Amino acid sequence: MSDLNTKYMGLDLRTPLVVSANPLSQKVDNIVAMEDAGAGAVVLFSLFEEQIRRETAQVEQVLRSTTNAFPEASDFFPDLEEFNVGTGQYLEIIRQAKERVDIPIIASLNGVTPEGWIEYAREIEQAGADGLEVNIYFIPADIRLTSVDVEQRYLDIVRIVRETIDLPIAVKLNPYFSSIGNIAHQLHLAGADALVLFNRFYQPDFDIEELSVLPNLDLSVPSEIRLPLLWIAVLYGRIPVSFAATTGVHGARELIKYLLAGADVGMVASSILRNGISWIRDILNDLDLYMRDMPFQSIDSFKGSMSQQFISDPTAYERSNYIQILEKKKWNTYAGGR
Repeated sequence: MSDLNTKYMGLDLRTPLVVSANPLSQKVDNIVAMEDAGAGAVVLFSLFEEQIRRETAQVEQVLRSTTNAFPEASDFFPDLEEFNVGTGQYLEIIRQAKERVDIPIIASLNGVTPEGWIEYAREIEQAGADGLEVNIYFIPADIRLTSVDVEQRYLDIVRIVRETIDLPIAVKLNPYFSSIGNIAHQLHLAGADALVLFNRFYQPDFDIEELSVLPNLDLSVPSEIRLPLLWIAVLYGRIPVSFAATTGVHGARELIKYLLAGADVGMVASSILRNGISWIRDILNDLDLYMRDMPFQSIDSFKGSMSQQFISDPTAYERSNYIQILEKKKWNTYAGGR
């Protein structure tokens, strides 16, 4: 077996394949099975503050103010019933998982209020988690919010959490900032140890007969790796944080591409929901075969080798490559191609 060890957010991992937040981790037996299959770490399903304090008027007011107060706003958020545990049960899962597995257990927190971020981050640390993924699920539907306001919200949350706990912190980032590079740099300065690219907003669909909003959850597909692949390749070596790629890893091929771009780990959820937890072992076996064939002795020996700073033509990630693609398409069209 090749050397699959890697380091993520300061944690030593035996493999670069991490299970991202999903409902399977509600059961400790599943977490044990993930370790047995070869996972380097497990990110628990998210703890939602709204779920814990759902009955309070305070959180209802916060939700209204962040979704522009239209009646269907709550349908833009994941169905919290799929993650139906309170804080006590969540903390107990952390404790039990730490007793039964040796791989790092990373909690995932989705807060609403500053008090919530502080309170639950502290409790998660006390329960024994090895790290915390800050999952800032925020849709800036209020037209009065500026881009500066939105960025400041993220930075304030990370600073609050950093001041509260000593655990390594990963920030699950969305791809809709005007300058991904700048916000990534600012998040590092605010205290983030890792960036997870990218969060998938659960975009609604319409039922045109019932005239209702459908909060459908679509699993990822391999083609979705392109956007995080671009930004990991561009940011690798420029910002001193760990990078996790969390979209589209359905086999070793996608994981390898992410590692070549500079990711420390690739995260899986959709593929094991489709194929079962044992799929982790298949991905890692194929990664091992690839490394033997190349040959690469370790993850570090090829990680980042396709990033912008190491490839022979760095403009391949920028505007000139876009122009080349268009020119190639035009030539193929003139030549009778499609």
